[in-house]
Amino acid sequence: MKLDSSIAAVVTGAASGLGEATARALAAEGVKVAVFDMNAELGHSVAAEIGGVFCPVDVTDDAQVRAGFETARAVHGQERVLVNCAGVAIGAKTASRDKTTGEIRPHNIATFEKVVQINLIGTFRCIALSAAGMLSLDPLEGGDRGAIVNTASVAAVEGQVGQAAYAASKAGVAGLTLPAARDLMRDGVRVNTILPGLFETPMMKGMPDNVRESLAASVPYPKRLGYPEEYASLALELIRNGYFNGAQVRLDGAIRMAPT
Repeated sequence: MKLDSSIAAVVTGAASGLGEATARALAAEGVKVAVFDMNAELGHSVAAEIGGVFCPVDVTDDAQVRAGFETARAVHGQERVLVNCAGVAIGAKTASRDKTTGEIRPHNIATFEKVVQINLIGTFRCIALSAAGMLSLDPLEGGDRGAIVNTASVAAVEGQVGQAAYAASKAGVAGLTLPAARDLMRDGVRVNTILPGLFETPMMKGMPDNVRESLAASVPYPKRLGYPEEYASLALELIRNGYFNGAQVRLDGAIRMAPT
């Protein structure tokens, strides 16, 4: 797929981090970008800087997601590109013992459900609604009607202590990639997923310097955290390259996560 001003895109979680970098990279190619995010201040700012449109969207809310697509399509037309970057991470063990009181507590199920609702169900909600719109388009040269890129995590394969909810949700995203690609193969919509390792995101930037340095040192090579622009570069390649379909691609500096 050639990326230019004839293409419209939706990027979720685009007000910061990996989503913001991807929105900016798409806009730099001339693509018309809709910024989906819950953070209105940052979302409006990013959209204004890239000449896009901001849509206030909580991916767990069906009405908000539908309204977001309606707004984006009214301004830019039907999107041919969807990049799903909206997500959250929490840390909680399956069951744990309080170090002070000795009280034993199970994982909070409401918290587990929230992570799955955002990371997995929210991603699939956007995939399904976007793909339905893409099917209405005429195919481009080469046959593409659309391209979808999702964000999982290396935790989908190597979840660490306290990552049961996060790892399960991201494994679900990785797992739906091939079936979704097969569902849409006759209509020319491709679906791929990136599994990032340790990246310079707002969450990482909020950690103490010594923690960030330790995490960076754990990466085999290069010994640093990934740059959001490197994620964006891969996302654009997955969109451009018509032979990428149903793929789960690690982007991690060869790291394999230890238990802790």
